[in-house]
Amino acid sequence: MSYPDSVRYLYSLGNELKAGAKFGIERMQKLLGALGNPERPQRFIHVAGTNGKGSTCAMIASALQFAGLRTGLYTSPHLISPTERIQIDGRPISESRFVEIFEIVHRRAEAMLDAGELDAHPSYFETVTAMAFLAFQDQTDAVVLEVGLGGRLDATNVVMPSLCVITPVDYDHEVFLGKTLISIASEKAGILKPGVPVVVGRQHPAAEQVILARAAELGCKIISAEDHKIGDIALSPYGSSFTFNGNRFDCPLPGRHQTDNALNAILACRELSIPTSAIAAGLARTRWPGRLEFVSRHPDFVLDGAHNPSGAGALASYIREFHKDRPVWIVYGAMRDKAIDEVTGQLFPLASKLIVTAPNFPRALRPEAILQMTGHPNAIAAATIEEAIELARQAPGDAAVFFTGSLFVVGEARALLKPAESNAVPHTIVP
Repeated sequence: MSYPDSVRYLYSLGNELKAGAKFGIERMQKLLGALGNPERPQRFIHVAGTNGKGSTCAMIASALQFAGLRTGLYTSPHLISPTERIQIDGRPISESRFVEIFEIVHRRAEAMLDAGELDAHPSYFETVTAMAFLAFQDQTDAVVLEVGLGGRLDATNVVMPSLCVITPVDYDHEVFLGKTLISIASEKAGILKPGVPVVVGRQHPAAEQVILARAAELGCKIISAEDHKIGDIALSPYGSSFTFNGNRFDCPLPGRHQTDNALNAILACRELSIPTSAIAAGLARTRWPGRLEFVSRHPDFVLDGAHNPSGAGALASYIREFHKDRPVWIVYGAMRDKAIDEVTGQLFPLASKLIVTAPNFPRALRPEAILQMTGHPNAIAAATIEEAIELARQAPGDAAVFFTGSLFVVGEARALLKPAESNAVPHTIVP
């Protein structure tokens, strides 16, 4: 099977977000058992949360590498190619390796289906998660594992981690996780295991109460970000630096909110006994594409997947703090199932020019529909991301142009704006 063939088959499986999808870890447990439980010998740092978990994962993984550990990193979704989800020492696995482990998982799943041992073929996310465990087996000293959706019933929640991290919990995927912060936090806290330490990022009080209560019930050592402070914060449009426990740290990921993610990563690495020098070096060299990522200058083109209200709030704060005295253009597209009003209400008033568009994905909201929803006085529609980019190139040289609203928009724009970093075959994001 070729790489494009494997990707097409994976997309045909659908994902956990589709209507009628069975949510749970039983199928994953059966599949991994048939594969010899490749996850069991591995050392995991399991990370859940609503916002910041991907950035936090990237920071932790970078620090582990600088400590001399062979490091696996499993994240989702991808921006351009599914290989991005499975990385070893900062590099996505090769397409040939992707195909090799896909075929192992797929053949085993088909055999189990024929024998009546599975009720359905594992979903896209379940399949790729199993592939990741195979890819990391005997190749890594530690794996940073990002939860896909929720926590308690997520396909990644089959591991016994060395450490858990829960980044800020907020509203997202309410259809699956519940409509209150208490219910959402309960799902996120489902990754906690008896006696396993947990780093708890700064939380809304309702979410914090749920997480801490569950941690106490399970006898987990709690490392709370609320008990630790950073100082001498210096922020720029391109990153930050700060002091913590007498040491200076540099964070290249823009946005004030990234200092909180950096603190979570530092606390996690300290709990893992990573030397401060390695933590500082790894943090300073962290890359996390598609999150306030500058991809061109004059005008500045910035990619940021602010797809939920809290993410939009972080982007809006960043724009007000660093770009209030320059023209701000926003290129926006979204999925139909997202909180459009809450996101656009925060972002659109900041735009001197608004370009609404749609990525090439079935769940995308038509740009005409977005245009009808906004009363922005200077808004236009672009049928495709490519057309939106051409319109954005008309921005004045001192403008900041933000491509946002959905990681689908960010991924498609990044593939067009940075083709050297994308694979030959375009791939759509699957959450």
